[in-house]
Amino acid sequence: MITAEKQIVRRAMEEVFSNGRMEAIPELYAPGAHDSVRKLVEMLRGGFPDLSITIEHLIQEEAKVACRWSATGTHQGWFQGVPPTGARATWTGTGLYGVVDGRIVAVYSNWDLYGLLGQLRASMR
Repeated sequence: MITAEKQIVRRAMEEVFSNGRMEAIPELYAPGAHDSVRKLVEMLRGGFPDLSITIEHLIQEEAKVACRWSATGTHQGWFQGVPPTGARATWTGTGLYGVVDGRIVAVYSNWDLYGLLGQLRASMR
């Protein structure tokens, strides 16, 4: 069942991260999160302009939504100190989202940055 809270998390992942729709941030995130979300999206999409997020699982308990996702993108810009390699990369992550009054108020996330950087560095050899 897709609840309102799950739909907000889905929209954040698809609209903001996959499609780069920064104008959706105020609608989906509480005001205190706007700048940090914007910076994260700019960093990711700066390195991977064709970033695409696929939601693998959405699980909800009360006002918290857990999201397991996978991402793909082509490394076309500087990312975490690594110059563009043109490599296609895939990585995964999870997030626990607190949703209150129709907006994301907290995000606890963990994603495989080490594995992603390993793919980029391997393509530099």
